[in-house]
Amino acid sequence: METNKVKQIHSFGQSIWLDFIDRAFIGNGKLKALIDDDGIRGVTSNPAIFEKAISSSDMYDADIASLSKGDKTNEEIFFGLAIKDIQDACDLFKGLYTESNKGDGYVSLEVSPFLALKGAETFEQAKLLWKQVDRENVMIKIPGTQPGLDAIRKSIAQGININVTLLFGLPRYEEVALAYIAGLEDHLAAGHEISHIHSVASFFLSRIDVLIDPILDEKGLGEYKGEVAIASAKKAYEIYKRVFSGERWEKLAAKGANPQRLLWASTSSKNPAFKDTKYVEALIGSDTVDTVPLETIVAFRDHGVAANTLEQGLDKATEILDKVKAAGINIDKLTQQLEDEGVEKFNAPFEKLLQSIEDNKGK
Repeated sequence: METNKVKQIHSFGQSIWLDFIDRAFIGNGKLKALIDDDGIRGVTSNPAIFEKAISSSDMYDADIASLSKGDKTNEEIFFGLAIKDIQDACDLFKGLYTESNKGDGYVSLEVSPFLALKGAETFEQAKLLWKQVDRENVMIKIPGTQPGLDAIRKSIAQGININVTLLFGLPRYEEVALAYIAGLEDHLAAGHEISHIHSVASFFLSRIDVLIDPILDEKGLGEYKGEVAIASAKKAYEIYKRVFSGERWEKLAAKGANPQRLLWASTSSKNPAFKDTKYVEALIGSDTVDTVPLETIVAFRDHGVAANTLEQGLDKATEILDKVKAAGINIDKLTQQLEDEGVEKFNAPFEKLLQSIEDNKGK
């Protein structure tokens, strides 16, 4: 029998996580089937995913009614609903978490998107959610904004597993990796073990191309459409290999530290002219994670090609980014724009979600 194509990816050292969660999917055995059949090794969630899950299902209504009886805010009610799903998913992945020596089996829950530019409040909420979920294999998602950097360092210093989200630019990615290392050093200096701490840095892909491709056309660089995000990701992996090596890192590694893996996010093709598995296929490589929406997993299972691609064409990646820069396209400015828009893109569904909870209270 032919090996499942999604499972084949794991043989190249990459873990596939599902970018989707809802209560029915956990309860009806479909998530368990993805773990067993496709080798899915974790789950990520975000406010938009939860908004769809809660507003399109009556499975949350009883909990909303129950949680509404006290003086909880709509946001507290939401986290009550989300935490239950996250705990159930964590329990489903516990076996894999143990078998993989804590390398995989993680389920991610994001802090409120309203806090994306409030570092101190982000840190406080990360501590609270970590305590409330009360599962070793949860990751708390913190946006990699400038104010988020200190929250990331402090959370790691508390021994909390962190998934850094909304990364688009290479300079910010490096700052995040260094914040993780500093957090490990802080935790170690406080007299704690660090070998249990795991983290990923979520580098977003397709949105980069959606923004940059029309500009490439204008500058006569249309041949590079759909290539800038992949080139950026390959350069991010070079930064990863540099930061997680050398004397500073080796001291931590000797104490059992785990590198913060790069995680590819936003990996569904937004442009119908591109193959629907394009971003997944282009960035398969060791010690990385790819979080993939359900429809892209189904597509890859059908016609994806698993190969060790991440470190292929590094010279071409450099050349593409150099040509883009030479054409006067300021990638750092554009990736900052994407970060700002990304914060807004999660605020809008979160507001809709809180309104949906408000509407449900009266039922």
